[in-house]
Amino acid sequence: MRPPVAHDHPQTGALRARPRLHAPAPGWSIAADVVVVGSGVAGLTAALRCEAAGLTTVVVTKARLDDGSTRWAQGGIAAALGDGDSPEQHLDDTLVAGAGLCDEEAVRILVTEGPDAVRRLIATGARFDESAEGALELTREGGHHRRRIAHAGGDATGAEISRALVEAVRARGMRTIENALVLDLLTDADGRTAGVTLHVMGEGQHDGVGAVHAPAVVLATGGMGQVFSATTNPAVSTGDGVALALRAGAEVSDLEFVQFHPTVLFLGPEAEGQQPLVSEAVRGEGAHLVDADGVRFMAGQHELAELAPRDIVAKGIMRRMQEQDAEHMYLDARHFGAEMWEHRFPTILAACRAHGIDPVTEPVPVAPAAHYASGGVRTDSHGRTTVPGLYACGEVACTGVHGANRLASNSLLEGLVYAERIAADIAGGRSTLRARVPQPLPQSDRPAHPLLPPEARFAIQRAMTRGAGVLRSAASLAEAADRLHHLHAEARDALDENGKTAEPGVDTWEATNLLCVARVLVAAALRREETRGCHWREDRPERDDAAWRRHIVVRLNPDRSLAVRTTDTTDFPPTLPPQAQEQ
Repeated sequence: MRPPVAHDHPQTGALRARPRLHAPAPGWSIAADVVVVGSGVAGLTAALRCEAAGLTTVVVTKARLDDGSTRWAQGGIAAALGDGDSPEQHLDDTLVAGAGLCDEEAVRILVTEGPDAVRRLIATGARFDESAEGALELTREGGHHRRRIAHAGGDATGAEISRALVEAVRARGMRTIENALVLDLLTDADGRTAGVTLHVMGEGQHDGVGAVHAPAVVLATGGMGQVFSATTNPAVSTGDGVALALRAGAEVSDLEFVQFHPTVLFLGPEAEGQQPLVSEAVRGEGAHLVDADGVRFMAGQHELAELAPRDIVAKGIMRRMQEQDAEHMYLDARHFGAEMWEHRFPTILAACRAHGIDPVTEPVPVAPAAHYASGGVRTDSHGRTTVPGLYACGEVACTGVHGANRLASNSLLEGLVYAERIAADIAGGRSTLRARVPQPLPQSDRPAHPLLPPEARFAIQRAMTRGAGVLRSAASLAEAADRLHHLHAEARDALDENGKTAEPGVDTWEATNLLCVARVLVAAALRREETRGCHWREDRPERDDAAWRRHIVVRLNPDRSLAVRTTDTTDFPPTLPPQAQEQ
């Protein structure tokens, strides 16, 4: 259970002095009750529920409405929907995968509210695969002891969910701003949320830097996979929501727990950017992990073999690669036959064939790649952060559900369930939901937050991949920290010497956001001197519950230094007291 809620947010004066991205002053503004930043399952669900409650809602998204991470989700959405399954069994599997750091209350909310949330998603228009008898087809993935993964289009679940939610948003005529990179949080004189600044790219009703004024902001910006050289995340996943929250004074938690998906199509050692995912559902249907000699190396390492939790499978693959000095392992599903591949996994089959690999006749080369951030902006059970009026849900948030390692296909469910809870909380506080007057943005020739040049993005990614990837150690993390500090200092020193910074623009804002989240991730990974979940320290190979069954919380100070603390207990930290949310 969560401890009694304590007042834990920064004082107003500190909030007013928060660093901001260097950007032109907003040239236009619109007003709303709620602004939702992000258009995946979490963002669009929150927006639809807020709109249905009569709240004027604006959706801001970085690309097109259907271009977020949700669209790329292959496996499915986990919920206790099958015969013989129960929320309690789903809870048990989630707690095991989370390696002792899940917040049990948060998980219980997820698994008990999840089935009905999925049914509401179906009522919204999402069409999941069904058997000839009309029942949902359910499959298994790693860490699940039962078939509870609902899927659509074989391996195109995210695309179907995105389609249904986008159609629902458009059918309601909801106001949306596409191709818009969110910049910073606006606050009023009391430090409460008053909206966001954003930059709209390209032609449209608005262009350039503007603002949406709203007393409630919902961050649903997805992940930060682009902080590494190779990832399953789309190009838009540059940690913008976490960076914005940090600059606004919010706290983040558990950011060291980045899940590396075990089976990503290996395209060569120099491959960078978004890489094709080979869904865990392929193993759920009976594919085997083998080495170059065809030996199944996961058998005997865990009771579930290839279906062990993702951190265990990723470690198993990396160990075998080290033993054999190999760049990848193989996923063998030749026994599926052409018909099953074409019916059950058409997206993966097409991706493999596009790269010259035919899974019907040959094993698929795979290796781990950055996939999912289990940590993020920390929230309570209603999605409230440590900044009054600022909410977070989906991958950008740390609700306590995932702990040290996300259970497969819990991510779509978490986005769905907690988005609904956020909408209910905002609607329930309608009487106190009044317009806030944003504090004037500081006007200065010497901006408080210098921008990095675009090429710094690649330096960040290389440093993170070498030092903070699947295999970490004190030495590798220290090297990454030094490189990131050097990039940070270069930008700071250039500003100190001549008052100049890189030109404001999408590339420089993204690079600056990536550096912000990379610094926090490395600081947390250095602090956690153990191996737990998807945080694997080669120099600290054992799990240490006595010292480290607790959370690491980070805040960005006004001078852009990091304040890192470790909680005193295993309880998930509180956010704001109710009275602070209602003022």
